[in-house]
Amino acid sequence: MFRKLTSALLTVIIAVSLSISAFAVDASALDAAVNQTAALLLKTVTNPQVDSIGGEWAVIGLARSGYAVPDSWYEGYYKTVTEYVENCGGVLHDKKYTEYSRVILGLTAAGYDPRNVAGYDLTAPLSDFDKTIWQGINGPIFALIALDSGNYPSDLRDQYIAEILRRQLPDGGFNLTYDGISDVSKEKADPDLTGMALQALAKYQHKPEVKTAIDKALACLSSMQDEQAGFTSWGSVNVESAVQVLAALCELGIPIDDARFVKNGKTIVDNILSFKDSDGSFKHTADGSGNNQMSTEQAFYGLVCYQRVRDGKNSLYHMTDTVKRGGFIDNDIPDEQKEMGLPNKHADVKAMPIIAENKTFADTANHASKKAIEELASRGIINGKTDTSFDPDATMTRAEYAAIITRGLGLDAKVVSVFTDINNDAWYAGYVGTAYTHGIVAGTSATTFNPTGTITRQEAAVMTARAAKLCGININMDDMSVHNTLAQFGDYVTIADWARSSMAFCFDSGILSDEEFDIQPTANITRCEIAQMLFNMLGKAKLL
Repeated sequence: MFRKLTSALLTVIIAVSLSISAFAVDASALDAAVNQTAALLLKTVTNPQVDSIGGEWAVIGLARSGYAVPDSWYEGYYKTVTEYVENCGGVLHDKKYTEYSRVILGLTAAGYDPRNVAGYDLTAPLSDFDKTIWQGINGPIFALIALDSGNYPSDLRDQYIAEILRRQLPDGGFNLTYDGISDVSKEKADPDLTGMALQALAKYQHKPEVKTAIDKALACLSSMQDEQAGFTSWGSVNVESAVQVLAALCELGIPIDDARFVKNGKTIVDNILSFKDSDGSFKHTADGSGNNQMSTEQAFYGLVCYQRVRDGKNSLYHMTDTVKRGGFIDNDIPDEQKEMGLPNKHADVKAMPIIAENKTFADTANHASKKAIEELASRGIINGKTDTSFDPDATMTRAEYAAIITRGLGLDAKVVSVFTDINNDAWYAGYVGTAYTHGIVAGTSATTFNPTGTITRQEAAVMTARAAKLCGININMDDMSVHNTLAQFGDYVTIADWARSSMAFCFDSGILSDEEFDIQPTANITRCEIAQMLFNMLGKAKLL
C-alpha cells in the first residue's frame, strides 16, 4: 500500500500505523462523502472546459475516483480540448506553461493521449526548460507531475528536480516568490507550494538529495499545521492548503495518522471534511468566503487521493492504470504519422496490431491490471486460460514467458535446436528459439532451458530488461544508482548478483511498481504481474 521501506523494523512500525489509520477515518463515511461530491460535480460541471475551475481538476477527480461517469462526459471533454487546441494553434499559453501540464493531467486521467491532440503534442512545450520555469516554481513542479503521470518521455526531469530543490527555503518549505537567488531572510514557507513540491518530488525520493529535501519539507509542514490539523495560506485557514499537504503525504506513502500530522487527535482528512456542506460541496474557508467551486473540486480530488491509497491503488498522479478510451486518438492519427517504436530499436522489433477489440475476461473485471491484461490480449500477446478466464494470480512457466515476450516484440518465432529438453515440435519451441537468439532468455545450463519451470520475479526482471534493450531503451545504470534504487527495499540483499542491475532498471523506469515493502526476488511471479510489466515496458518503448 505504501512505498518501500529501508528496514524490517520500519516495516513493522508502518504496518502498525496502517492498522490504526484504518480507524482514523470511517471508511464508509468517507466513501459516502466522495460519492456525494462526485454526484454534485457531475451535475455541476456538465461540460468540462479547458480551465482550472470547471475543467481539468474536476476531470481528474472524477476519473480517478472510480465513480460511474458516462463515457460521453469524457468524450465531450476531449472534443472540447481538441477544438480549443485547434483554435489556438497548439499554443495554450505563451508564458504560463502550467496550462500544458494541467491539460496533460486532465487528458491522461480521462484516458486520452496528450501527445496527439488535433495533431499537436502537448508534452512538447515542456521540453523547453527556460519557458517552463518562467512563471516560477509552479512550472517545474507541474511539469514533473504531468510528465510522470503517464511516464511521458523527457530529458529534463533531472533539471526540473534541481530547479525545485534550488528554490527550497532554509526552513525546508517552499513558496511562490523565492527564486533561489534573492534575499531569503523575509521569505515565508507556504503550505500549498510545499505540498505541491513534495508531490512532484515523491517519485524521486530514492535520490539522496531529494530525500533530504523531502524530510526538511515534512518537518516544516508539521510545524505549520494548526491544532485542528489544518493549514493557513495567504492569511486564512483554508481547505485547499490541507488538500495539497494530504496529496503530498499520499504520493510519498506516508499514512495520514503519522504522528507528525495528527493534532489533538485530528488528521488532515478530518480537517478537510470539516469544510464540507450537507449538499456535498466544500467551503474555501470556515465562513464560506472565497471560490467554493474551486474548493469543492480540490477537496474532492484530495479525498480521492487518500481513498485510492487507502484501497491499495495507484496514487492520484500515478495514472498508468487509467482506462484508455478509443475512437479519438487512434482513428484521428493517419497511419503514416503513427510513431511506433523508438528510433534505435532492433530492426526485427515491431508493434503488434489489435486483432480482437474489447477483449475482456470475467475474472479481471475489477483487477488493478485490467487495462494491461486487456491491451495485451487484444493484440494476441497474452492469452487467457479460457476465452472468459485469465486466472491473474496463477504462476507462469519459463516457456510461457518466452512466448509472450516474443509476441510482445512482434518477433517471428523460429525453432533453434539448442536445448535438449525442448522438442522441436513443442508449441513453445519457436518462441524459446527466437527469444534465445535475440538474447532475451538464456538456458538454465548450456544445454537445458527448463521450459516448464516456474519463473521468478528476478528472472522476469532480467528477461524484461533484455527485451527493453532490444526495443531501444537504455537499461544501463551505474553501480551507485543500482544500489540507491534497491537499497530502499527491506529485502534487497536477497536479490541475486546477476539480477541486481536489471531489477534496479525495472523499478527506476516504472516497469515494476515501487509501491511495495519488499521485492521478493525469488517468489514466483504471477500472470497479472507479468502482464503489467510487459505492458509498462511496451508503453515505454512506444510499441502500444
